[in-house]
Amino acid sequence: MHAEIISVGTELLLGHTVNTDAALVARELAAAGVDLLFSSVVGDNPERLRAALDQALKRSDLVVTTGGLGPTDDDLTRETVARAAGLRLTLHEESLRRLEHFFQGRPVDDLQRRQAMLPEGCTVFVNELGTAPGCAVVTAAGRTIIMLPGPPSELERMLRTGVAPYLEARSGGVIHSCMVRTFGMGEGRVAALLAGLTDQANPTAATYATENETFVRVTAKAADRVEAAALCRPVVDAIRERLGDVVYGVDVPNLEHVVVAELIARRMRLTTAESCTGGLLAKRLTDVPGASAVFRTGVITYANEAKMRLLGVPEAILAEHGAVSEATAKAMAEGARRLLEGPGEGLGVGITGVAGPGGGTPEKPVGLVYIALSDGQETWTRVMSPPSGGAGRDRAWLRLHASSHALDLVRRRLLGLPMQRVRPNPAPDYAPGTETRATSRG
Repeated sequence: MHAEIISVGTELLLGHTVNTDAALVARELAAAGVDLLFSSVVGDNPERLRAALDQALKRSDLVVTTGGLGPTDDDLTRETVARAAGLRLTLHEESLRRLEHFFQGRPVDDLQRRQAMLPEGCTVFVNELGTAPGCAVVTAAGRTIIMLPGPPSELERMLRTGVAPYLEARSGGVIHSCMVRTFGMGEGRVAALLAGLTDQANPTAATYATENETFVRVTAKAADRVEAAALCRPVVDAIRERLGDVVYGVDVPNLEHVVVAELIARRMRLTTAESCTGGLLAKRLTDVPGASAVFRTGVITYANEAKMRLLGVPEAILAEHGAVSEATAKAMAEGARRLLEGPGEGLGVGITGVAGPGGGTPEKPVGLVYIALSDGQETWTRVMSPPSGGAGRDRAWLRLHASSHALDLVRRRLLGLPMQRVRPNPAPDYAPGTETRATSRG
């Protein structure tokens, strides 16, 4: 099945709003085994939307629209799709009842009531978080159009509860996907190590890169979910074997979820001392539900005075080595470790570096970051070198990557993995060079 996405909204076209809807839909289509061929953005103009729909229906089996289903005058997707499909709009009584319940006895005016006007014979997708229902219609030519609301939270829930089962029922089988997540290796190197695995038809294995990591999606189609999962399993095992300990999990949300889960399982605590990351590591940890069981304290010691006063970093270290140095990161981690209160084992993390865009020197350029981890007996330090050429990565990326390196150090310590990542035949797209060393306490 070939598909395309039409995102509707002038705010998207002008760049005032980031089009996250297209990414969410694209991922769901990939998980359902649907080939996405085109994705476009159209402003709130019925003529241009109709032209885009007519073109899409000539070349694709499935067209997914996002946005334009609300109650305002510029929400015209419903009407335009109905005309393109040759269907009339009729009142969907159940959707109207849900609207009335949503407004809790307040009058539902004509503008709000429009949201319950849907193409006749459509399959309705309930909006569990908002007011505008989605739906799927089939044209006389056998093409399918799926309309989804624009707010990402509403769309994401509808994809999961309505669209995924709808596509699964039409596919003649069950699609099952596994996500193998990695940190510390570029997409090109991952793909090279997985040569042969990514050429299969069922299951398929495809690599993807984000700003901070690479993941591999394994997808299989079978008569039922158990069989599809069984097809995926040996491929996932082979990926883990080939990539080694850069794989931090399968079907896990992110690196911080893994770290928090491992800390909870071991009843260990963690505290953080951050400079250039400005609390990003602590923020990522506390984004995870249940983190309060293991994360009690985090400090941002931007100034040298704060490093000395709050963490006990010796003034002599700062004078001799500077704030951005391995010795300072080590002292910060050990100072953070001392902030832990009460009995039990715990870890301290220290991060210091030059996030830019200014402040770099030939000796300490932008992108140089030192990360340290202390367990009270031993301290490991990792050096994050500037990206190749010293350019192309902004402050946000450097801070994100530094916090991920810190999480990776914690993960390795918890799981008993080598603290030094071994590069399998380094490639140009490998993550920024790192070196990890260990020293005894003090």
